[in-house]
Amino acid sequence: MPVVGRYGFILWLFIALGMFSGCGGGGSSSSDGTQPPVGGNSLPPKILSWAPPTSYTDATPMNPATDLDYFEIYVHESFIFADTDTPQAVVRALDPATHSLTTSFNLANLSPYVTVGPRYYVSLRAVAITGLKSEFSSPASFSF
Repeated sequence: MPVVGRYGFILWLFIALGMFSGCGGGGSSSSDGTQPPVGGNSLPPKILSWAPPTSYTDATPMNPATDLDYFEIYVHESFIFADTDTPQAVVRALDPATHSLTTSFNLANLSPYVTVGPRYYVSLRAVAITGLKSEFSSPASFSF
């Protein structure tokens, strides 16, 4: 390879790596304001979003801003979820900083429990201040 071609290739590689390094990584916090995973194992953002429930499981109306305590987030490599499962994350129903309802979570924050490659399924449960839990949401699949 001629000298000019080699330098041109190195310059192109440097520019390409610079462009890709800006895609979904780096920085001290993600788009939802949370800290990146500890240990340098960073995953690209993968945002789970939901609408909070407006009624209890028996159809009684609820005010999610005053009646909900937190959300439980479950992740498996299977789409089957059971009451005996342990949530991988628990998120307050009201964001303590903004006092608004929490309606999203960055699944990359579950690292090292999730990694690049496998297909995962995620399900969510709402928990009322009384301790009553909703049914599991329909599973959604994702991967990194």
